[in-house]
Amino acid sequence: MKIRWLILILLFSLLFPVSGVQSQGGTGTNSVVLINMEGPLTPVLVQYLERGIQRTETLGAEALIVQLNTPGGSTDLMTQMVTLIRGSSVPVIVYVAPNGAMAGSAGTIITLAGHAAVMAPETIIGAASPVGSEGEDIGETMEAKLKEAFRAQVRSLAAGRGAEAVALAEDTIENARAVSAVEALDAGLVDFIARDLAEVLNWLEGRTLVVSGEPITLHTAGARVETLEQTLIEKVLQLLTNPNLVFLLLSIGVQAILIEISSPGGWVAGFIGIICVALAIYGLGILPVNWFGLIFLILAFVLFIIDIKAPTHGALTAAGIGSFIAGALILFNSVQIPGIPRISVPLVVGTGIVLAVSFSVIVSFAIRALRAPAQMGKQTLVGKLAIVRTALNPRGQVRVGGELWSAELVDEESGPVKEGEAVIVVEADGLQLRVRKR
Repeated sequence: MKIRWLILILLFSLLFPVSGVQSQGGTGTNSVVLINMEGPLTPVLVQYLERGIQRTETLGAEALIVQLNTPGGSTDLMTQMVTLIRGSSVPVIVYVAPNGAMAGSAGTIITLAGHAAVMAPETIIGAASPVGSEGEDIGETMEAKLKEAFRAQVRSLAAGRGAEAVALAEDTIENARAVSAVEALDAGLVDFIARDLAEVLNWLEGRTLVVSGEPITLHTAGARVETLEQTLIEKVLQLLTNPNLVFLLLSIGVQAILIEISSPGGWVAGFIGIICVALAIYGLGILPVNWFGLIFLILAFVLFIIDIKAPTHGALTAAGIGSFIAGALILFNSVQIPGIPRISVPLVVGTGIVLAVSFSVIVSFAIRALRAPAQMGKQTLVGKLAIVRTALNPRGQVRVGGELWSAELVDEESGPVKEGEAVIVVEADGLQLRVRKR
């Protein structure tokens, strides 16, 4: 019962998370809001950006600082973020950081959408050529259409940065060009290079930015930094951009559901399995995957089941492990996008072996339980000791298993059995037991 309540409390905390706001630095009366957007673009980050803008408006803060480090992502999500930034009533400053970070692919356009764009040293921006949803090259006609649309978008966003900046922005789309922070600054593609957030705030002091057609002068020197943390559910969902985690969730979820099916009546395994599979499906919807790999994963489980029901000395289980490993690698590693890690081969191999062994044990126990003789009913009394309650001569009553039964001696020639003596049940006939002396 305690475990059940713990799980319900955890589920409640995930469904109704509490987000934190941390205040740090600064001695002035003004403030800015900071959000950290790291990893591939996801619906979670879109929601996080929207909350950041709303929080900045509510606090009456000077600006929203978006610390960005992304390899890119879906063009639909990019468009939503650009729309949020350009439609904001407060200044949104995109800061590509920390050192070594990148604003790749769609991140390039998001950076340009900011009312000011700043980069940390040793960061890069660019490589914004459109690709398919699974990271693959797209057809010539569609590529031409998307590139033309993206070029028009960056021309609009970089129009006030000069001809060189516009040309570089278009080149990141047309030729997938990527440049360093210094090169981007020299071309005017970004406004400043800052080592840390304090430098960003000092640089912004007194600057006038045009936000929704209105000039806004910022006073950010010494401003308090209000860091808007992601909620627990946002952090969990953002972790699902790691294929290793998604793979483990998928494996554990399927295994837990199989445990629930093989041993019905409980609910913990099924609950955990459904949650893990649901999270894995969400991750698969975000990651660039080759869905052809699912065929091999399904085939693996089919081979496991066949090998249990029609033993082939492990041959089909071995084939199932091979199919499972191939399916996982095809699903995750046949498509690659910069910034998204490849799935670990040792992890896949180890998980495949463990899954095959545990699956075989679970299903074999389930089949053995189905084929086992009934463990309930009167037939289970045969062979047990019974205590005579009414003398058997040759009929009487006995107590066995806490119940009172009518009984008859099968060896009448041995004479009657007195009350309190023990007899052995040899047969159950209707509501009467047939017994013999010990």
